[in-house]
Amino acid sequence: MSKNLRFNLRVQAIRYEADGVLSVELCPLDDSSLPPVAPGAHVDMHLDEGLVRSYSLITPRCTDARYVVAVLLDRASRGGSNYIHRDLRVGTVMEISGPRNHFLLDESAQRTVLIAGGIGITPIFSMYARMLALGKSVTLLYCGRSRKQMALQEDIAALGKSIEWHIDEEAGTPPDLKAFLSRFPTDADFYCCGPTPMLNGFEATCDALGYNKVHVERFSAVVPAKSDTPSGAYEVVLKRSGQSFHIEPGQSMYDVFLANKVKVEFGCKEGICGACETKVFEGIPEHRDSVLSKAERAANKTMMVCVSGCKGERLVLDI
Repeated sequence: MSKNLRFNLRVQAIRYEADGVLSVELCPLDDSSLPPVAPGAHVDMHLDEGLVRSYSLITPRCTDARYVVAVLLDRASRGGSNYIHRDLRVGTVMEISGPRNHFLLDESAQRTVLIAGGIGITPIFSMYARMLALGKSVTLLYCGRSRKQMALQEDIAALGKSIEWHIDEEAGTPPDLKAFLSRFPTDADFYCCGPTPMLNGFEATCDALGYNKVHVERFSAVVPAKSDTPSGAYEVVLKRSGQSFHIEPGQSMYDVFLANKVKVEFGCKEGICGACETKVFEGIPEHRDSVLSKAERAANKTMMVCVSGCKGERLVLDI
């Protein structure tokens, strides 16, 4: 499926899932079928006044006739969750991107370990349900500040399997990720989605334990160290269109593309949604996204052009 696919869907239902969490059910305007989705997938929702935000799909609730996302009312909202919680109404028609997935589940894994923090349960629950359906060995740790803020509890209960819970309010302390993760073999697959401090702790702990099959999905961009900032000018060549542009030190490739009306799919413009992922034919990207894994960055086969730059003097891209 083309990553540029877009279509209009109608808000069919808005449901209360937990304190500060709503789910939004989106359906086609006619009897057309929606593209299939896999655990970890998300869509970009084109909201009020040009806002574009990415939200994970609750894939067990999705069919070819509806998509369902879960949205947390973020205390630091930049407009997206505020709009959905306060202004979005049933019957609203909005543009939606085709589903994308940079948080892919390895369904062939012999042992899968899942950790969710808060609204991170959306993709993690989808993975959990899928692995159970396949009869695979899977463990889920669901963490939250309080039980009333933890969404999808009924969905989890309906699966008829027990999971591990950590509620800060009841335990009186944050989860001990090292104690939890050290219980599993090094060849297991580990996935985590949640707030930034949890993800940072998860990655650091997995690294210390020598785990290699480690996957995260972030809701906010990682701020690169200042030493990572490209210092020199470079040329970017667009192979398909034949265009080329000179990027000055400190200048954004995205701004140059926008000013010259280069046709590239953009979503979050922060390097977290994956909409602008572009194939690299030549050159070494300066990766500044929060999507690609360490292995994908090292391969330098693709880059997120909304935030990334160039380590050398020239990039040739599939645009």
